[in-house]
Amino acid sequence: MIFGRRKRTDPEVEEALDADALADDASGAPSAEASSADGATEADEAAEQSGVGEADDADQATDEDNGLDAYRINLEREDGPFDIDEVDLDADDITRLDFGSLVVTPYENMQMQIQIDQDSGEVQSLLVVRDNSALEVALFAAPSTGEMISQIHQEMITGTEAQNGQAAVTEGPLGPELHRVVPMTGPDGQSGYHVSRSWLAQGPRWLLRGVLMGDAAVGEELDPTGQLLMEFFCNLVVRRDERPRVPGDVIPLKVPDELRGEES
Repeated sequence: MIFGRRKRTDPEVEEALDADALADDASGAPSAEASSADGATEADEAAEQSGVGEADDADQATDEDNGLDAYRINLEREDGPFDIDEVDLDADDITRLDFGSLVVTPYENMQMQIQIDQDSGEVQSLLVVRDNSALEVALFAAPSTGEMISQIHQEMITGTEAQNGQAAVTEGPLGPELHRVVPMTGPDGQSGYHVSRSWLAQGPRWLLRGVLMGDAAVGEELDPTGQLLMEFFCNLVVRRDERPRVPGDVIPLKVPDELRGEES
């Protein structure tokens, strides 16, 4: 971490992921008690009541069968990624890229591709490339209370198995991470495998996903490229808007003004 870290005022509130109860020094956002009728909170509650963003009994049983409960989900994110209210970006003189909902700290000679949805024109994800490896970063809405990482792990395992692939959750540098091996057919018709490892970080009403692919995703330990991309992931700062969103929905990004001339 390069920038300054603000002091936590209420760890219990942060662990509960109640964004409206967090102090917002910059914008003076109201507390959860003062904004119980806030549209974003109501949308999250409605989604949770309808079953979105939380696992049912059957899912929980499956989690136990797969050993997903063996790993403690780190909601404190001491080493990042961070919420905008947790850091002081003015504590250094580094020039960052502001994608609206996500602030990126670049590294030297960083190569980045912006993934844009052709229908909406919105930025869906970022792809950072290094040598023969890449990290895809995407931001999603999360419930105001509770963690959804375990549920996502289970959904990804189920999806991988449906593709005749293999998936397992192991303890990684940032907590539990998902390793996937999925069979695929290359453009030349030859059979191969797509190997990846996914990092999930959950903060106040947001969830950040990083998917490491290529050479850096192979092997038990991260190589230097994998360590660099992990550091890049940890230095990301989320600026979640107040728009009501259903947990799991993509939170779009916007292209920084300084990059608009480079759009393809």
